[in-house]
Amino acid sequence: MASTYLDLTNEVLRELNEIPLTSANFATAIGFQKFVKDAINKSIFDIANEEPQLPFFSAGVSGSTDPFYGNVTVATVAGQRFYTLKNGSSSLTTDYASIDWDDFYLTTINVSGESSPYVSKGLKFLNLADWKRYYRDSENADDANSKHGEPIHVIKSPDSRKFGLSPIPDKVYNVHFYAFAKPTALDAHGDTIVLPEQYSNVITARTRYYIWQFKESPQQAAFALDDYKKAMRTMKSNLINPTPKYMTDDRTYF
Repeated sequence: MASTYLDLTNEVLRELNEIPLTSANFATAIGFQKFVKDAINKSIFDIANEEPQLPFFSAGVSGSTDPFYGNVTVATVAGQRFYTLKNGSSSLTTDYASIDWDDFYLTTINVSGESSPYVSKGLKFLNLADWKRYYRDSENADDANSKHGEPIHVIKSPDSRKFGLSPIPDKVYNVHFYAFAKPTALDAHGDTIVLPEQYSNVITARTRYYIWQFKESPQQAAFALDDYKKAMRTMKSNLINPTPKYMTDDRTYF
């Protein structure tokens, strides 16, 4: 099975009865072989665009900072509403690919100077339109008078680069959430495929789709696309959907 960029490229080339590459000539590949290399990267990006919250796109290990759900922790500042989702990111091109807005967690555990009883609770997501309608005016008035409180809601900034808290925090809290990173384009022959080997067929099927389009064979492209859709459904079912589903009631939202 394919585990590196070279392995995956050669797997596709062999399926098409084309000459495989070696570690020596991989970087200088031209023509059809170069097209296959490009199609593999395009296929990985397609997978990430279709389902950005697959586990192997995770930005980090859950609970690596504190024993709470999430792989990113942001410390709040008293009197500050908005916080950049990815520390050190300068633009959308370097931001996280996706955020689990349904699972923000607020706590004072492990905050310097805090002691029991601690604050520990989930934050409800509030869309920007509802926040503007129900909360913005009163919270802005409170902010002008330096009246802040314990956050209840998390909101998404219009540019999608920051999260906001409502009400504005009155002190330091730790906010935990789960983020997913953008995949990096493969380059060197030894670059490792981010997907587990058992799901490499998702990449190869999508790659064959682009190849048969390139070869102007619409029927073969349709077969490859069908293979991709089936493999993608199986992968998503195995990695995302095996947990129980529950009905919830949000009528007490406000």
